Amino acid sequence: MTDTTTAVRLQGDGVTLVADRWDPVDRPALGTVLLLHGGGQTRHSWQRTGKRLADHGWSALAVDARGHGDSDWADDGDYAIAAHARDLVAVATKLDTPPVLVGASLGGMASLLAQGSNPGLARALVLVDITPRAEPEGITKITTFMRDGLAGFDTLEDAAAAVAAYNPHRKRPPRADGLRKNLRERDGRWYWHWDPRMLGDRVNSPEQAGVREEQARAAAQAVTVPTLLIRGAQSDVVSPEGARDLLELIPGSRLVDVGGAGHMVSGDDNDVLSEGLLEFLDRDVPAW
Repeated sequence: MTDTTTAVRLQGDGVTLVADRWDPVDRPALGTVLLLHGGGQTRHSWQRTGKRLADHGWSALAVDARGHGDSDWADDGDYAIAAHARDLVAVATKLDTPPVLVGASLGGMASLLAQGSNPGLARALVLVDITPRAEPEGITKITTFMRDGLAGFDTLEDAAAAVAAYNPHRKRPPRADGLRKNLRERDGRWYWHWDPRMLGDRVNSPEQAGVREEQARAAAQAVTVPTLLIRGAQSDVVSPEGARDLLELIPGSRLVDVGGAGHMVSGDDNDVLSEGLLEFLDRDVPAW
């Protein structure tokens, strides 16, 4: 089966977002899945999942978050999770039917806040290696990786080496040329293509971690739609205790552990992630 892929523009909360869209070509779509990436990533991390969803009969939209990829950078520098959640609400409410929200890390937390504040927003919620109870060491590791890249890289190979050092357990090391979609060349150096002001947003600081957790816990307790947590079994961000905590906060939610994967589950083992997602859609998400 083949699918068609198009680039589209979507209106967020005061910013224009760019997304890739996949649609099945031989039947009406079962619905729409919104794919939201993690901090410092782009929509391209969802390419294989988007194609698998279209093959399975779903339309999929992989969205560059504000300040990432080809989407607008925020004029006011607002990169709080609440701002990402507002963008998501703006996009989801313009769709013909409520979507399934699939968010990794930052995208997952934005999805959780958006759904918790808007109970009718989505048909279902999938969180990829993120819960209200995030491990501080893992979050610090992510932030350090992002800060270390602010100075740029001499070559794409250097950028690939930095990614490999961050993910030493990954089965497939990153291809240097494949990173071109995530980097931009300026004055002979390669820079990650996201707004550095994200790291300076006070709301995202370690000192606000307790506030963010309480907000996320309150949002989780308000979620009533079918919910799936896909956790990397080697994750340093979501511990087994954090996963159990989410399952208690959202009664009826389910957990899939991806063996051999860390926090970056979609890159570490995208096939297993996609299989778990498709099984959840088939079994737990009601027809609309």
